[in-house]
Amino acid sequence: MSPYISKTRIFLNGCCGHMGRVIHDICVSTGEALVVAGADKNVCDVDFPVYPSATDSKEEFDVIVDFSNPSALHSVISLAERTGKPLVICTTGFSDEQISFIQSLSQTCPVFYSGNMSLGINVLIHLVRKAAQVLYPDFDIEIVEQHHRRKVDAPSGTALMIADEINDTLSNKMEYVYDRHDDRKARESTTIGIHSVRGGNIVGEHSVLFAGPEENITISHSASTRNVFARGAVKAAVFMIGKTPGLYTMKDLLG
Repeated sequence: MSPYISKTRIFLNGCCGHMGRVIHDICVSTGEALVVAGADKNVCDVDFPVYPSATDSKEEFDVIVDFSNPSALHSVISLAERTGKPLVICTTGFSDEQISFIQSLSQTCPVFYSGNMSLGINVLIHLVRKAAQVLYPDFDIEIVEQHHRRKVDAPSGTALMIADEINDTLSNKMEYVYDRHDDRKARESTTIGIHSVRGGNIVGEHSVLFAGPEENITISHSASTRNVFARGAVKAAVFMIGKTPGLYTMKDLLG
């Protein structure tokens, strides 16, 4: 019997990118899963077949993990539709139309979608939801996110996820403000400011500031390595085995 028979078999889209390589390394080190095939626009030296597009895959697998680029969404959706396998989407920067495609797919396939795969970030979200309940409207809310200079989407998917969770807590009354340089007026209490920093090799830092009339509270998270996102992706892949169609998030994984 194969030693891998009990492992979750992953098709990894974006396998030659930095996060793809980290996910593969996490699978090897933890033994929770096995990457059996992947897709990437670039060629890399790995121990499994790599295709130019996810739609070209011929291997048997249990779950699709996408950690690539929004432009590849169509191919991973097509693969999920063809195989009926669960899809774990770790990519960020999707347009509203692409998010609608993801939501439509979840009606017929199990889909796991999160703007951030870190356990710590999801604890932060729990804390800021509670803080918003207690502190708003006396406190203004601002979000600052920092990432490496190569990250192309801004604000980050995580910053938007945090803002959406706060907004949901506050009955969706808040508006997002991304740039104040030409906004020549006093800050309105029904806004959440979202600010992006890009530079160097910052893995990922997110801070939520609650600025009050007499005191300030900051809740923050800093990722020291990208392993935290890879570990979350692998755990999500294992979690999705046997799931029925629907849209799953880190809330479902963490219980």
